[in-house]
Formats: sequence, C-alpha cells, structure tokens
Amino acid sequence: MVGAYRVIVQNKKIKFDFEMRRNITILRGDSATGKTTLVEMIQEYAELGPDSGIVLQCEKNCAVLSGRQWEKQLSALSQSIVFIDEGNAFPASKEFAAAIQKTDNYYVIVTRESLETLPYSVTEIYGIRTSKHFGDLKQTYNEFFQIYGKSMGTNTLKPTQVITEDSNSGYQFFQKVCTDNGINCKSASGKSNIFKLLLDETKQEVLVILNRYLSFRKSPISLIAV
Repeated sequence: MVGAYRVIVQNKKIKFDFEMRRNITILRGDSATGKTTLVEMIQEYAELGPDSGIVLQCEKNCAVLSGRQWEKQLSALSQSIVFIDEGNAFPASKEFAAAIQKTDNYYVIVTRESLETLPYSVTEIYGIRTSKHFGDLKQTYNEFFQIYGKSMGTNTLKPTQVITEDSNSGYQFFQKVCTDNGINCKSASGKSNIFKLLLDETKQEVLVILNRYLSFRKSPISLIAV
C-alpha cells in the first residue's frame, strides 16, 4: 500500500475522521481522549457490520489486531489498515517488527510507550482532539492532530560526517553509500554513545541515523527530525 487513505468511523454519538499517510502511525494521548473508543468501534463494525449501528467509510479494509493470536490474525490481512489498541505487548516485540515487514498493510498503533523496534516517523505521531465542525449538534466530532509538527520537507542534506546508531546491517548499508559519495561514516555502537561522538565532531556537519528518524546537526548543535 502507498498513498493516503481517509477513514471515517461514526455512530449516533461520535465521529472520527482522519487520514493515514504512512505505513505506521502512532496514536498517543491522555485517557478519555477517544483512542480506545476508536479501536472498539472498528472492532464492533468488523464483527457486526451495519447491524452494529456504526458507519465505516474507507477504500481499504479496516481491522483490529489483538491478543495472543495476533500472528494468525495478521497472516489473513492484506491491503488493510490495521488498528492495535494499547495494552497489547506484541507491538514492542522483534517478532512483530519482522512480521509487518512482510505485509502490505498500514498500521495504527495506540501506545504511550516508545516502540524502538519499529521504524516509524516522528511526524506520524498523533493525538485525538474534539472539533466543533458540527456546531451544536449532539454528535461529537473527533480528528487526529500531529503532535510533533509538520514534516521539515525534502531538502537535500550534504553532511561531511555520518553517524549510525547500530554497527550491523544499517551501518554496513550507509558505510557503502557514504564511501561511494566520499563521506566519512562511523558507528556509535548504541544510542548512549551518540552524544559523545557529536561533541567530537563540532566542526563538521553531521547526519545522525537512528532507529526511528534522521537528525541533522550543524554546529552549534541543533537537531531537525525528518
């Protein structure tokens, strides 16, 4: 799946209207903001259809993944938008990260935790807020809002030094790319060493490659997530 997909879920009391743009979207926020309600409505519609009193509009199939049988459930899903509520432990596992790489689905994961095994973008972390689009009508309208701001764009970066978090396949890939372009590349061998390496490179323009986002630093230190 590629591109953006609009999802509208509603009943007589509440309506959610949002757009998915990337294969992994993280949904965060305080309790009682509607995150679990959204997932429950999609699950109820999946089980009962129109008899649930819920209207679901999306050009792709919407499904909920949960519990110990998540691998079996996932194997039956293709070209779908998959919702996962908080309380499920498997999104943080290496097994889940490996499994979704073999699929063509989009994923919406409700969580307050950092999922270090998943390569999601910092610009695809959202909350839910209530909108006043419906004026004085009784139905409550909810929409997603971007927590960390808009994408910084697609300007070309021209670093003189590249630092990768890991020392395995990621480092090997970027080392080859850097060598071909005359750029020095080194591994930090873990997040805890990145700051020290940055301090050692104060006179260079450095691109730091982490598990979940890229950051570009130009002395004095300033980070831009892209």
